Amino acid sequence: MLPATSKLCAAISYRHLRNMTGLRRQAAVAISQELSRLACRSPGPSAWIHQVRRRSSLLSSRLEEKPFSEMEMSYIKQGEEALQKSLRILEDQNDWKTETVAGNGDKVLSKVLPDVGKVFRLEVVVDQPLDTVYGELVDNMEQMGDWNPNVKEVRILEKIGKDTVITHEKAAATPGNIVGPRDFVSVRCSKRRGSTCVLAGMSTTYGAMPEQEGFIRAENGPTCMVLRPLPGSPSQTRLTWLLSIDLKGWLPKTIINQVLSQTQVDFAKHLRQRLAR
Repeated sequence: MLPATSKLCAAISYRHLRNMTGLRRQAAVAISQELSRLACRSPGPSAWIHQVRRRSSLLSSRLEEKPFSEMEMSYIKQGEEALQKSLRILEDQNDWKTETVAGNGDKVLSKVLPDVGKVFRLEVVVDQPLDTVYGELVDNMEQMGDWNPNVKEVRILEKIGKDTVITHEKAAATPGNIVGPRDFVSVRCSKRRGSTCVLAGMSTTYGAMPEQEGFIRAENGPTCMVLRPLPGSPSQTRLTWLLSIDLKGWLPKTIINQVLSQTQVDFAKHLRQRLAR
């Protein structure tokens, strides 16, 4: 059986046969069956059988993937654009001004950019490993309203591939209703590069989520969170949050600046409380 399987695998490597999806699927099935037969013959599957079976499973799943539509590709590109633009802003260390410094060292800085407006930058250290923080902010994204009083709801409208999602977020009204209810429709992408994770996003349009009654449709982006293990202390995570929001409506800039910087400080506090549980 193995020689026949090898020939079948070799056949799909020829350029003129690469697009024959049925043949490639047949190869994946044949490999899987042969590995199962070998596993039954021996006392226990060896490490290489486990590895090849895993790769075969990945191949089979990839064969079932559908190509992205033109609209889906546009969302993926928007997410990438938000990520690249956010990182360029953070890489420029010039002209940042301190807005707030908390007693625990949490810091909010700001700067004004010609093509974006005023952006805010939160710098904190969280006493949890990166995977824990990443899981809460990405995998449990829709639960953010449970622990962050500034967020009423986060809902994933559509997932595109493994890195990109379209979300609808409802922000809670501020105390005294100084800033009334806002909502956002955003495209978000998450990338992991070595020990660094980047979660980026920006506002987008989504036909299935028009403006909602009782909410002002605000805009955000480019925005991102960067997670990195604290040097010398892998059980701690340095979190940098770049925030750029246009709240829309008639609001004095002094109020907007105060609300946004306080929102970042509150976020760090509530995130720590959530992770501590």
